[in-house]
Amino acid sequence: IPFDPQTKRTEATVQHGDRMMRIVKGAPQRVASLGSAQPEFDQEVENLSKQGMRVLAVAVSDAKNGSTGNQLVGLLGFYDPPRPDSKALIQALQDLAVRVIMITGDGLATARAIASQVSLGKVTCAADAMHAHSNQTMLDCDVIAEVLPEDKHKLVVQLQKTGHVVGMTGDGVNDAPALKQAEVGIAVSNATDVARTAASIILTSPGLSNVVSAVKIGRQIYQRLLTYTLNKIIKTFQVALFLAFGLFITGIFVTTPRLVILLLFANDFVTMSLSSDRVKYSAKPERWPLRPLIFSAFLIAIAWLLFSFGTLMAGLKIYPNQIPELQTLVFVMLVFTGQANVYLVRERGHFWDSRPGSALLLSTIGDLIVVTLLAMQGILMTPVSFTVVGVLFFSVILFMFVLDWLKTYIFRWMKMVR
Repeated sequence: IPFDPQTKRTEATVQHGDRMMRIVKGAPQRVASLGSAQPEFDQEVENLSKQGMRVLAVAVSDAKNGSTGNQLVGLLGFYDPPRPDSKALIQALQDLAVRVIMITGDGLATARAIASQVSLGKVTCAADAMHAHSNQTMLDCDVIAEVLPEDKHKLVVQLQKTGHVVGMTGDGVNDAPALKQAEVGIAVSNATDVARTAASIILTSPGLSNVVSAVKIGRQIYQRLLTYTLNKIIKTFQVALFLAFGLFITGIFVTTPRLVILLLFANDFVTMSLSSDRVKYSAKPERWPLRPLIFSAFLIAIAWLLFSFGTLMAGLKIYPNQIPELQTLVFVMLVFTGQANVYLVRERGHFWDSRPGSALLLSTIGDLIVVTLLAMQGILMTPVSFTVVGVLFFSVILFMFVLDWLKTYIFRWMKMVR
């Protein structure tokens, strides 16, 4: 009779010489309940469990007696030591503000001993108790022991119901439902095909040390996506409102369709390079702050919009009745402010706190050189002087420093600072 998670034992009928024997192997307390146990039985089980061993009991009876007459004949202690890097892994995840909970089918004493060896924590709970207590009680447990295969899926669901993002590691067929249910299912390198199929991440090297890298890389990707989103919202507000109100206020098109197309090309190269930008991963988990994100972007866009109209007003004085030159000036201004905005929002703190990626820097330098040459030489547009372009460039840089102070205040106010 194969192992049954409900009865926690397996049975076999064996012929030994002329004798037919019934052998039972399984959880000590379950096996002991089938027959008589020696007085020191419980103490021996506890001693082995405290050493971190998984303990099985073996009982024998005559097959003709059926389920009666079982005699406990011994205990088996199996020790599966933690990997040497387990302690450092848990500490690294905890430093990243990831709540680590060990779930195991082992008994409470065994689970408590293993948790102590890897400095996971001292609070050990039984899986049965999780169904009777609140979800918050489950979060207070460092270890959940005596877990049945179906309990793993239930525990993941319970955590998700309280709003937590759950990562689950596993390797067996029984782990597949929980791996599929979790937001991040992680199959270890020697996992079964079923577990690999259910998981969203498959580790290629032994152990779980790559989980830390996955967390850091995931948070870096989040920061790049946040920068892209902020930049896109700000530029959409700025350009759309500027072109529309510019037409209503001045009665002229402040730029031409051709220059709008050039503007798209000039900014897209920099936007694409954000995918490989050098960013810092956040020290704590983060969620998409949709309302603060949109509101912060709108406030920064308003600041750039004021600068844009300031440039337009200055251009009307520099180029009175010279609409083509004014349109070139507006085009150059939109390119310069677009470049500056990327560097402004790529850091939630001051924009100089980290060095941008090489691709981003090269894209910006290339754009600035090409746009400046096109504007000065009058290629695809009416030429303007180098002095005008230079003054505009340094005006954008100066305004960027002023706006950076405002940006950090807005992000702190909106609680978007890491």
